[in-house]
Amino acid sequence: MSQTTTAQAETTGEAPATGHGDAEAGHTTEGTVDHGAAVFPPLDVTTFPSQLFWLVIFFGLLYLLMSRVALPRVEKILHGRAQQIEGDLARAQALKEETENAIKAYEKSLTDARGRATGIGQEARSKLMAEVEAERKALEETLSSKLAEAEAMIAKSRGKAMAEVDGIATETAAEIVAALTGAKVTKADAAKAVAAAKG
Repeated sequence: MSQTTTAQAETTGEAPATGHGDAEAGHTTEGTVDHGAAVFPPLDVTTFPSQLFWLVIFFGLLYLLMSRVALPRVEKILHGRAQQIEGDLARAQALKEETENAIKAYEKSLTDARGRATGIGQEARSKLMAEVEAERKALEETLSSKLAEAEAMIAKSRGKAMAEVDGIATETAAEIVAALTGAKVTKADAAKAVAAAKG
């Protein structure tokens, strides 16, 4: 009977129903079991070996998982990002060099254009000055020839006029002498008198 009650108590987790004396003994045992169950399980020294075993197992599995799955993915991502950054930097450097080359080419073409414009301006100025100088010389030659012709015509006209004046003066002098004195003077004498008067 006592063994059956003890087996039932072990199955149900209750103390066996016994007599008063047994009840006290059972009460003492139950109090001891309750007091022993109050230890925090992770700090129970009797479970340390199994805890260490499972700790090693789980850390080993975690290490395998990290080294075979997670870390290669992270390394692949980091490597891809590093390559992308290097590629972007290389493209940026290439674009920078291309921009600098374009600026240099633009500045060179601008300098060349300014040089060509200056050369064209100087050439046009020289050509225009040469044309003006040629026209000036031609005009001076034309004016000089016309002036010479005019002077020749004036001299001719003056000579002709002076010849006519001398003739008129001679005739007038002869007539005046004849009118005043009544003497007839020849043209030769009158011409001599006019020439002497002219000095």
